Order: sequence, then C-alpha cells, then structure tokens
Amino acid sequence: MNLEDILLPPRPIKTEKWQIGNSIFNEIQEYGIALIFCSDYRGLQNGEAEILDFKNVRKELYRLSNLDFEVPICDLGNLISGRSHQDTHYILQEVLSMCHYKNAIPVLIGGSNDLAFSLFSALDFHQKNTNYTQISNLISLVNEGEELTEKNFLSRILGSKTFSLNHYHHLGYQKHLNEMDSVKLMKEVEFDVVRLADLMNNTERTEPFFRQADLVTLNCDAVESIGDGFSVNPQINGLNKREICAYMKEIGLSQKLKSVGIFNFNANSESFLNHQLMAQMIWHLIEGINIQKSHPVEKSFEIYWLMIDEEKYAFQRERFTNLWYFGADEDLSQLIPCSLSDYEAAKKGALNPRLLKN
Repeated sequence: MNLEDILLPPRPIKTEKWQIGNSIFNEIQEYGIALIFCSDYRGLQNGEAEILDFKNVRKELYRLSNLDFEVPICDLGNLISGRSHQDTHYILQEVLSMCHYKNAIPVLIGGSNDLAFSLFSALDFHQKNTNYTQISNLISLVNEGEELTEKNFLSRILGSKTFSLNHYHHLGYQKHLNEMDSVKLMKEVEFDVVRLADLMNNTERTEPFFRQADLVTLNCDAVESIGDGFSVNPQINGLNKREICAYMKEIGLSQKLKSVGIFNFNANSESFLNHQLMAQMIWHLIEGINIQKSHPVEKSFEIYWLMIDEEKYAFQRERFTNLWYFGADEDLSQLIPCSLSDYEAAKKGALNPRLLKN
C-alpha cells in the first residue's frame, strides 16, 4: 500500500526558521512523531466522512516555537476515508503499522472516537500486554451492531479474546452523563475509573495513569467547549484549556508511549480559538515526548520502607524525575507508578487500594 494513495499531503504553510513548521518532514522518520489527520466521523450517530483539510489547525501549529526539539516530526497529511467506515479502519491500521515498523509514534487527530479501536488493534499486532489510558466523559459498554461505533468500540477491545490488554484506565467520566451500571461494572473488574473532578486543577494525582501507557486516546467531548464547540458533541463541563494542555504534556512524558489518538474534534468550527487550542495541545504533546526522550535510560532509585498493620511495604523514588513507584522489585516494569501523595498517605497508615491490585 502506497501512502500517496491513501493520504492527501498538507498544503504548504509559510513559516520562520524558529517555528516548528520549518522542520516538519513529509515522510515517516525513525523514532519520530507522525501526525495523521482524519475526517471520518461515521462512528457517531449521523456522522459523516466529508473531506476536511485541517488547515486552520496546521496554521496555528506550524507557527509555534520549535524550541530545542530533537525528535523528528512528520505530517503525513489527511487520511482519505474509505468507501465504508470499516474500510477507513482497515486503511488506518495499515498506516499505523507503517509507523510502528519505524518505531515512530503516530498521533491521529480527528475522526470519531471509535477509531481508538484501530490504534489498539495496530499496536496489538506489534506488541502484547498493552497499557491503555483513555480520557473521556463517557463510559459506554454497549456491544450491539456489526459496525464499530463510539458506543461499542470499548466493549470490543475489553471483551476481545485475541487482544492482549494489560491495564486499562478511564479518566474524566462525568456521573450525570453515564449509566451507573457501566461505571459499577468497570470498578468490579478492577479497572481504574476516575471522575472529572479528580483531574481538575493539577495532574499530580492522575499522572501515574499515563506514566507507563502504551496507548492514550482523548475524546474531545471531555474538554469544555468554547465558541461553537471544541468537540462535535460540545459539553459545558470538562477539562479547561490549561488543564488539557497539561495532560497532553503528561501523555508525551509516558515512558512507553507508542500511539496517541485525539478524537471527536470539531474541525468545522468557525472559532479560530478551537483550532488554536488543538494546535497547542499537539505542541504540548510533542514537548512531553521530547522531554521524555532526553531522560537517562539508566534509572537510579531511593527505596523507602513502611510498616502498615504489621505488613511491610516499599515505595521507591526515581532520583532524576522525582517520580514515585510502589514495590520493592529492581525491575521497573514490575513496579506500580504512584504519586508523592500516595506515599505521604501511606506514612499515615492509609494505603491506596489501587497499589495492591497487582
């Protein structure tokens, strides 16, 4: 499959030397970042697949500072939607697989939230035991119909007998928008489910859910809308513009990040602020990836032992990043990411139950 047959190249945008657009490639780079824009929203009720060029997002993104970024960035262009929504899923997985073969991180922007299924499927082909974190205001476990939709894609991932899912974290759900049976079921099977209120104001409590994520997807419905709507399903409540940019940086800082999706974006918005926000979200993601790539490969830890109810527990602090982990193992992959507040609470005798799940 030739990329020229399935992707429309972006229009040229004039930039200055210090701007990020001046150093963007048009081909996938080894260990780089690959931006892919998608116009297929047929996973939504009454959704369409009209051609969008995302020129306003690109214009805002390309003119942001390149700082001292070293990770190469490629803009592959706009994915041509398939004849059917299923065809788009197939085409997208081929493109994603090309990125994974070159160890590049694909970042998919646009399209309906069910395209997360393709990101998971493509990644699962290349590795097993995927850690998946999703930011979404909705938890839908519907498993009806043959076609993939934003309502059934999650149940298809979680219920698959062929997919290899290690951990799943669902962040930002809003109680008044969800069927409580779905939330209850997620908690019963011991998936981490975190309310919007716990994501607001700072990222310290929820950063551990991103730290070892292989795949992160964002439903733009989880972001509060401005103007004529940031998402195709605009919401009055959600993460604000500063919070979502902070979380995009946290996503980029993941130590294992392989793939990112940003879905349900209102690409037809007439408010340039919505396009500017999307551009700055992508920029903060890129910044986080660059910071993570600059961290030393070899990690050094300090270990702290605590006694709680006659049981001995270990917390470890990574010296370079000052990040905390739970467990005494010397193998980082066997440790559970946690926060300083988890350690402080444990010193007072309150051990977060999440830390004892594994």
